[in-house]
Amino acid sequence: MAGIVPFTDNFDDLSNFEGYQFDFKCERCGNGYRSPFVPDLKEKGRGLLRAAGGLLGGGLDRLSDAAETMQWNRGTNSKAKDKALAEAVEAVRDEFSQCRGCGDWVCKPVCWNHDVGQCATCSPFVAEEISRAQAAAQVEQIHERAKTIDWTEDLDMTNRAKVKCPSCQATIDGGKFCPECGEAITKSSFCTECGAKNKDGAKFCAECGNKF
Repeated sequence: MAGIVPFTDNFDDLSNFEGYQFDFKCERCGNGYRSPFVPDLKEKGRGLLRAAGGLLGGGLDRLSDAAETMQWNRGTNSKAKDKALAEAVEAVRDEFSQCRGCGDWVCKPVCWNHDVGQCATCSPFVAEEISRAQAAAQVEQIHERAKTIDWTEDLDMTNRAKVKCPSCQATIDGGKFCPECGEAITKSSFCTECGAKNKDGAKFCAECGNKF
């Protein structure tokens, strides 16, 4: 390898057999910077060798095979690739800082706390933390406040809830009467003997046993 290339733990290699390109990402928010695509000029010569070998055959086939081998080596490790990566690193270096607290490389515009000299995970922005804490407390207080109010006061809890009207089969959302046909959702009858309330359709009184 032609020298040491720093800053290489937070990028995706987008290089292909036509050239080199790298996508550097913030290890906190995921935003990133993509280096410009750098064509591999030598690949043009290899392409000519492959084309010549495919057209003429014979000894040129070996040249084509050699070109394919060089291509494979170029895709995994090469001086040209190291050079392209080093140049890409230099191009994006000013956009990132490495946090001494957690070691992550983070983007300066969003995730770097310049006042403290650490990433926003290790040293959060005070105003943002206050805002998040206030919002969380407000949500918690809303839930607690809601528990102090009786939300069932106007609901019929004595009869089985129904989602369809027993008269017209329309879909309903609670209530005592169907919004489509106006019929009572839960019908009941009163015993002529004891006056007890019974569900509609009952054959005997649930209190005295009187037959309807």
